[in-house]
Amino acid sequence: MLKVLSVFGTRPEAIKMAPVVKELAGCPEQIRSRVAVTAQHREMLDQVLELFGITPDYDLNLMQHGQTLYDITAGVLNGMKDVLEKESPHLVLVHGDTTTTFVAALSAYYRQIKVGHVEAGLRTNNKYSPFPEEMNRKMTGSLADLHFAPTMTAKKNLLQENVPEDLIFVTGNTVIDALLETVAKPCDLSQCGLEKVDWEKKVILVTCHRRENWGEPMERIFQAIRTVKELRPETQVVFPVHKNPKVRSIARETLGDTPGVHLIEPMDYQPFAHLMAKSYLVLTDSGGMQEEAPSLGKPVLVMRETTERPEAVEAGTVKLVGTTKENIIKEALDLIDNDSSYREMAVAANPYGDGKAARRILQAVLRFSERCRI
Repeated sequence: MLKVLSVFGTRPEAIKMAPVVKELAGCPEQIRSRVAVTAQHREMLDQVLELFGITPDYDLNLMQHGQTLYDITAGVLNGMKDVLEKESPHLVLVHGDTTTTFVAALSAYYRQIKVGHVEAGLRTNNKYSPFPEEMNRKMTGSLADLHFAPTMTAKKNLLQENVPEDLIFVTGNTVIDALLETVAKPCDLSQCGLEKVDWEKKVILVTCHRRENWGEPMERIFQAIRTVKELRPETQVVFPVHKNPKVRSIARETLGDTPGVHLIEPMDYQPFAHLMAKSYLVLTDSGGMQEEAPSLGKPVLVMRETTERPEAVEAGTVKLVGTTKENIIKEALDLIDNDSSYREMAVAANPYGDGKAARRILQAVLRFSERCRI
């Protein structure tokens, strides 16, 4: 019996690991699956666990007000020590690029437990952009024994870092699995703070929270969004504002009194996915939305200086617009005003898969188990 421990701590990780946990649980004859959450994010994580029906076997409950990267790192390292001592898994699965991801992988390494990295191989090759995610995923990649790359570009990145090819599996991205399952379920958006949204207008969905955008870059981003709304009154802006006080203060100051801009609380994943499906255009600094929105035919403008998802840019589903006010305004107005520009992005093929990534990960894990005689 192969013992697999899946570890995650934030909402994005939970969304992307939920399909994997489901596949592992569906194979009880061969796999004993356990789940540990760090609760690096608490409330937002719990929403996803409830949606996908995941009950963690271990919950480190680390979330603290004003927590730092030092706090999270120490908490995960100490907490995972006890979990690994009790479970003694053959394989620890981690996802992506959070502090939970890297430190859980490091904890497994300290006990010489094999590590599988879901969403492996993403790179900007700038260790401070995004921060701290770029180094989290690179260091996790250095520790991993199995690399589940979402695309061929991610695989090429790993090969350039001398990862053996037989340890890399191109699977697609599990976020597509989760998204397609979620939007297939009915959802009532009327109770989500959206009562005043005019759905007859073009709805621009905004998310913005990354550390490297805190301060002046975020001020420029929000000023640009306000200007776009003022120049194009036929639009509506919906912005679920991240709970971080640094994000909230700038959002309220810059956008709070702008007519047609709806600042709402962070949403559960299911209504958020349905909101994305109803939107006309997405402006974001998120990583996952670069993968999700194109699956729903929504153009994405990425308000960052770099992206670890160049496949989407190359495919034409995503455009990297930076954080300058003028460029964000220019690119947003182009998609609002020009049907040809909009259609070109909306119908481009999504490079992130067909919704069967979790099944491919399960198959790769089982093959690896047989090869290693676990």
